[in-house]
Amino acid sequence: MDRPLLNRRLAEFGTTIFAEMSALAVRTGSLNLGQGFPDADGPEEVREAAVRALRDGRGNQYPPGPGIPELRAAVAAHQERFYGRLGLSYDPDTEVLVTAGATEAIAASLLALLEPGDEVIALEPYYDSYAACIAMAGGRRVPVTLRPHPESGSYRLDLDELRDAITDKTRLILLNTPHNPTGTVLTHEELSAVARLAVERDLLVVTDEVYEHLVFEGEHLPLASFPGMRERTVTISSAGKTFSFTGWKVGWITAPAELVAAVRSAKQFLTYVSAGPFQYAVAEALALPDSYFTGLRDDLRTKRDVLAAGLTDAGFQVFRPTGTYFITTDIRPLGETDGFAFCRALPERAGVVAIPNAVFYDHKDEGAPFVRFAFCKSIEVLQEAAGRLKALASG
Repeated sequence: MDRPLLNRRLAEFGTTIFAEMSALAVRTGSLNLGQGFPDADGPEEVREAAVRALRDGRGNQYPPGPGIPELRAAVAAHQERFYGRLGLSYDPDTEVLVTAGATEAIAASLLALLEPGDEVIALEPYYDSYAACIAMAGGRRVPVTLRPHPESGSYRLDLDELRDAITDKTRLILLNTPHNPTGTVLTHEELSAVARLAVERDLLVVTDEVYEHLVFEGEHLPLASFPGMRERTVTISSAGKTFSFTGWKVGWITAPAELVAAVRSAKQFLTYVSAGPFQYAVAEALALPDSYFTGLRDDLRTKRDVLAAGLTDAGFQVFRPTGTYFITTDIRPLGETDGFAFCRALPERAGVVAIPNAVFYDHKDEGAPFVRFAFCKSIEVLQEAAGRLKALASG
């Protein structure tokens, strides 16, 4: 057979660096700080809720296409609880859709809302599925680069660059805040500017807000709460990051009814439905008291600080995240410039696995000297990793 077996638009993505580095962690016995999954399960009462659903026969067959009513109601109540003060509320019957994690929500949204040739603006560096999903939808990605500011230790959005990236072919902005991999939480000023541009140019916006409860300084502000944005915004979140059940793959979108209907039309030809019993458990999880959400945030802030201190002691320049699971570092103070080579050698050098940020860029040179570490691990693992990484500073 002479024809290639993989669509050329997807062939560029190939086997992900995450699979490569996870396999390397297993082969070398290294601590895996590469992939963003916790090393401990979420709340016991939520696990028990999933077991009860299984035993009671709830969700063992196809759940309703939009998601079980209990979960859609819980999502709507969760939005009202945390963001009602900002004027956000959604009808659980028409404005909430349950998906197989946030990744399917992203794919279904882009497949539904794009036509071939439409341009999509995404903040670079970006979660790797964004590029693949834009390609599958026949769109053209237009990266706008978040750039590091060493003096402030953070990444920032250039609003002029964002404005200049919009053309007559731009259909949609794909936004991620809190942002993976940089840990940036977009400010009120930045979000206001994005909102004004979207309204001015009549653009749709898909926002990936899966780290909404993992903000360590300041607060998370949903873009849909800004003037003129509710009617043009698809907001995505999930249970994986908020409740430490990344394997359950329960996500959702909230949006106006016409946008939800469009996304559902695409979603029904992807997984159709998923995670029936887990949907009942997540519905209960969303009703956990405020102390759960603040405790999760405070625990991860402590873990961030432990790993950030260890990385600094090891000689990295650390960009201190204000949200998410991840810390981005600059390896140039260690005499390194190639993040891929550095990460492939790190397990043998220090017994730790990380991810090269260049994999998240179209402009590979922009991300070449940066490396991402995940801190959603136990304090003991992070302390052990910090100790192992000190070997880099000494030689």
